[in-house]
Amino acid sequence: MDFTKIKDARIAIAGIPYDKNSSFLEGAAEAPPLIRKALHTDSSNMWTENGIDLGLSSTIADVGDCEIRDFANDIELGIDSILERKLIPILLGGDHSVTYPVLRSFGKKYPQLAILHFDAHPDIYADFQGNRFSHASPFARIMEENLAQRLVQIGIRTMSGHQREQVKKYRVESIEMKDWSDQTMIDFDTTPVYISFDMDALDPAFACGVSHPEPGGLSTREAVRTIQQMKGRIVGADIVEYNPRRDPLGITAMVAAKLLKEIAAKMLSSPGL
Repeated sequence: MDFTKIKDARIAIAGIPYDKNSSFLEGAAEAPPLIRKALHTDSSNMWTENGIDLGLSSTIADVGDCEIRDFANDIELGIDSILERKLIPILLGGDHSVTYPVLRSFGKKYPQLAILHFDAHPDIYADFQGNRFSHASPFARIMEENLAQRLVQIGIRTMSGHQREQVKKYRVESIEMKDWSDQTMIDFDTTPVYISFDMDALDPAFACGVSHPEPGGLSTREAVRTIQQMKGRIVGADIVEYNPRRDPLGITAMVAAKLLKEIAAKMLSSPGL
């Protein structure tokens, strides 16, 4: 990663191009440059819906990608280097396994951290197909190591029996799509919050470029509204599981860029930032 051009930026974009813990299809490692391309496309601009210009050097900077040779250690150290500079990271995966080493870094700075997790899947298997670090297992590792004091999941619609047991074991607040409504409010008060956004939380009609599409999900507007209306101090975020190999028209990349902008806007307007 390159920190020579951050100037007075408050938010750092960094890529985590890793997908070796994907259980079905690889391809998510190719996502970071395409999300960046969509973010800066001439077909749109860098303004957010609440009127913040992310194109200003004082708001957001891109520090490049983490170099990953040792999966867990290199990602954790890369996030350490961002947090040590008092930057707020928005991380571009990669598969969802990257969230575990990211949260190992956050846990050192934010012992009372809460997580807002958007996903079609709970990703809380004790292990999946014999892999404890599978992209289907990051939240089991996170919760068993007490890296978060509260985990709220939105968009879930594939809960298996084992995962229901895990959710109960770790006291996860899992809001399944069958129970979700536009009136659902997420309140973390002043607790530091990390957003982990798996692109398959969205219905495939809005984001087809994912490895595990699951019908019946959130619309882009519902996801954006949830982020805009949530109460809490956002201290970091990731956008994961975008698979460019399943996105021939680049539509899902544009959705990921839209989410990045609105998450950044919420960060910059969070209390105590």
